[in-house]
Amino acid sequence: MIDFNFETDFLLDGIENYKKWIIGVIESYGFEVGDISYIFCDDKYLLQINQQYLNHDDLTDIISFDYSEEKLISGDIFISIERVQENASLFKVDFQQELLRVMSHGILHFIGFKDKNEKDQLEMRKNEDICIEKYINN
Repeated sequence: MIDFNFETDFLLDGIENYKKWIIGVIESYGFEVGDISYIFCDDKYLLQINQQYLNHDDLTDIISFDYSEEKLISGDIFISIERVQENASLFKVDFQQELLRVMSHGILHFIGFKDKNEKDQLEMRKNEDICIEKYINN
């Protein structure tokens, strides 16, 4: 089951399309959908999560907590809408594309992709692009 929660004024338009897309992404990698919660929030909310659970004191666009077991993908994905908006402007892409990138990024971590070094970052970006294309072509 995929849930969307909003801790900010942001609302996701077309929730069912996002759910189908996420399910399609997960299944395309040979995994099954478990319980996934997206929590859309602001910088302050996500900074508190970052400080409390990860002992980091910086802003970020996404924090994910992976509860997956073997092939069953489950977890919580916290996304700062403020960071997504700023990153979209910084990278000169529209908000929707950046939101799709961040949403897929969390799922890709649950599937097993890493992004700690340059090689892994390139692989992550390539797979994010594939996920974005799946949404656009859906």
